[in-house]
Parts: sequence; C-alpha cells; structure tokens
Amino acid sequence: MKILNIACLAGALWLTGCATTGPSQTDTAGTTAPASPSTPSPQAPHIPVYPNGPLQPIALAQASGGEVASLSTPADLWDRIRRGFAMPDLQHELVQDREQWYATRPDYMQRMTERSSKYLFHIVEELERRGMPTELALLPYIESAFNPQAVSSAKAAGMWQFMPATGTYFDLKQNAFRDDRRDVLASTRAALDYLQKLYGMFGDWHLALAAYNWGEGSVGRAIARNQKLGLGTSYNELTMPAETRMYVPKLQAVKNIVANPDAFKTELPLIENHPYFQTVDITHDIDVELVATLADIREADFRALNPSFNRPVIFAAGTPQILLPWDNAKVFRRNLEARKEGQYASWTVWSVPSTMSVSEAAQRAGISENDLRKVNDIPPRMLIKAGSALMVPRSTTTRQDVSSHLADNGQLAFTPEVVTRRTTVRAGKGETVASIARRYKLAAGNVADWNDVRANAAFKAGQQVVVYLPVRPPQARRSASRTTTSSKRPVAQVRKGGTPSKVKRR
Repeated sequence: MKILNIACLAGALWLTGCATTGPSQTDTAGTTAPASPSTPSPQAPHIPVYPNGPLQPIALAQASGGEVASLSTPADLWDRIRRGFAMPDLQHELVQDREQWYATRPDYMQRMTERSSKYLFHIVEELERRGMPTELALLPYIESAFNPQAVSSAKAAGMWQFMPATGTYFDLKQNAFRDDRRDVLASTRAALDYLQKLYGMFGDWHLALAAYNWGEGSVGRAIARNQKLGLGTSYNELTMPAETRMYVPKLQAVKNIVANPDAFKTELPLIENHPYFQTVDITHDIDVELVATLADIREADFRALNPSFNRPVIFAAGTPQILLPWDNAKVFRRNLEARKEGQYASWTVWSVPSTMSVSEAAQRAGISENDLRKVNDIPPRMLIKAGSALMVPRSTTTRQDVSSHLADNGQLAFTPEVVTRRTTVRAGKGETVASIARRYKLAAGNVADWNDVRANAAFKAGQQVVVYLPVRPPQARRSASRTTTSSKRPVAQVRKGGTPSKVKRR
C-alpha cells in the first residue's frame, strides 16, 4: 500500500508539471516566456521564467488591449467609457478651440450629459459587444446633443442624425406611425453598422467619421484627388467642408473632457454602470397613454425612451417591443397581467378607399374634423388621397389588431384641395349651359344646378350666369405674375462656352 501511495503521488506531480506547460504568455511586466513545445516531454521539465527587477503597474492601453482583463468593476459609466478608448488622438488646433467652447458652457454640457444618461449604457454595451472604440458612444453629443427628437435643416433625424434615404438603406422604417431613425435601439444598431462599414472601407476611424458626416463618396473622391496630386490622405490633409473639418475635433474635444473633466473645470453627472431601461414585449395594439398608466410613469418619460412613435397608439405587428425604465418594466408587466377588461387600443387604421376631403373622412370615421386632423397631422387645404393609412377611432366591438403590412408600410398622402368661389359671368349670344361649362372647364350638370335650369337650357345674351370657379392661392398668383413679367424680358443669348452675351434691346 505504501509503495502504491508513493507511485500515485509521483504520477500526480508529473501531471502537475504537464499542466503548467503551455503556450507563450506575456507577464504583467511585459516579459515574454519562451514558447513551450506542443507536446511536453517528461525529460524536459517546465522551467518557470520570472521577470527581471521589480513589478511595474500595467498601463491603461495594456489593460484595454484584450490580453489583460481588469479585475475591478468600473466605478461608473464614464470610467467604463474611458477604459474603452481606442482611437488615436487627433492633434489639431481646432481641438483646443472646441475644448474651450464646451468648457465655457457648463449649463449646455450639463443638459447634454444628463439627457444622455438614458441611452449611454446601451450604446456602450453595443460598442463593447462589437469590439468598437467607446469614443463612438460620445458621437451623439456632436450629432444631436443626445436629443432623439432632433431634426436638422437637411431633414436628418434622431440622436444619430440619419437622412431619410440612409435610414431606409439601413432598414429604419419611416411611415405614418413611426420613424425608426428616432428609435433608440434601431438607430443605434444602424449607426454602428454604418460606422463599421465605413471603417472597413477606409481603415481609419477619423476618415470613417468624416464619411459619416460628409458621405463616403465625398471622402473617397477627396482621397483620390490627394493621391493624384501626390499628397497625404489623412483626415488633416484632405480638403473638406468646414462642418466636416470641425467634426472630428468636436468629438476629440468631448473625449478629452470626459477623460479628464477636472482639467476643464467640468463636472460630469453620475451615470451608473447599470442599464437604464428594459425591453418589454407587447402582444396587442396598445395606447401610449395606457402604457404610461400601467407602468406608473409620465407619458413624456415614456416617449423619451420610445421617441419613434408618431401617434397615440403602438401597433404590436410593427413594434413588438417597447422600452421602459428598469424598475417600471416590472410594474407594467404586473399591471398588464392584472388587466382583464376593456380595450388595449382606442385607435386603428383605415385605408382610405378614394380621395376625399377631411370632413368626409371624419364623418365616415365618426370623429370630429379637428380631432382627425390633429391625430393624423393633416395640414389645411388638403384632400386625403386614396390608399392613405388614416388613424381613426377603434370601435368597441373591434378585436382585430392592425396588420404587419399596414403597421410597417402605411403612409399618408395628400393632394391640394380645390377652393372655389361663387362668381357671375355674362352669357354671350347663343350661349348654353354646355358652352358655359366648356368655357370654364366645369361639369354641365353643376352649371345647370347652380342656375336652376335644365342641362340643355340656353341663356339670353348678357344674362348673368352663376358659376363656382377655383380660387388660386396667393403664392400661385405671385408665381404667375413673376412668370408674366419675366416673359416680357429679352432672353440672353448663350455663347458656346456657356457665358451669356450682352442683350440687345429692340
């Protein structure tokens, strides 16, 4: 038995030696151990390698490199963002200019950073999941000041500022009921997809950011021009518009302030390293007001997390998930399960069968014209075109939810309403109802009704005939006036080279 125990102990020691033999490792001081053979040999025992001199603390860059994991949890989200900085710093005088701009506006910085607290954790999580630099979490500060309802003069929308066509390319739905360019989850997914695509094209984050702002085609052409001239192709060396030239320096300035707020006498609000919201599944069309009530939050707070919704109801077929504050999500689920009676949604969608006035549509839907205009954002002096997806009250007997086709593709289309005015005209010799109708492009039956005569009646010469003629809006009258005036001017002759010649007046 004693011999057996000794043999077992020897075998265990031999196995321990095998287990400690492995591939090359880099220690905390940066010393690399020699590679071990792929198949360890008992004749070649493992020789431990120790670093020379005292141990040195690892640098931040080493800790974020992926080879060494930090053992401490970030104190807050700002600390977590700092640990993920991976983009090269931009050295440019515009960076200092923007640093001063932000540092001298503490109220603006406070509002902007407090607004971001709802969304920043999710963005950082997504960046880390994709292995992207966490500086990109600060980009919405530059794009929209983290306002998901922001709309630029060029019609870019949301905190990531997607143009309509770019949003469509990245599968962000834009219809009568929602605009996914404002959706927190969808727009973040699309923005990071786009940034990854641009980085893949240019291999440089500064150029990728320039392309995000200016367009990939514009950056590509600017690079090609510099290459043709034998010039450099870095961000600082390209010729670009002032907005794009300032774009990366703005991001670098915000990064520098986040990295060392004390140096800029800036106080960042505490943002905990914890999700702000949860996703909650919905299985029925449901009113926004009801969601807020069941979740025990203000409707304004709900819309801050779900800014893509354009209407007072959420269609489950198009948006099967909503966002709620972390603690309120549980309250909502409990209250929704307890709800046994009544409807979830007060509104549904009616596909308008033919072009009609707002008043006619309101009458058919059983709603006042004013309310119909308000809930559907219908502008004045417009007719609703056939096929439009119009939001109307849901009857108490209706149980069917809106279809996924309508929820994803429903659009509202309008055509200008023709406004008419009662006018009297004088009939000529031998004029009839038909000839008056032809003269003013009217229906003969209408002319007969307006004058209380038969459709084949004739008028006496000089007799006053009642007609209702379209009234042109003032803008159209001004345009017509300008056209008439300009038509009287002589037309410049254009030379072959494209330069107008002098005009000879006759």
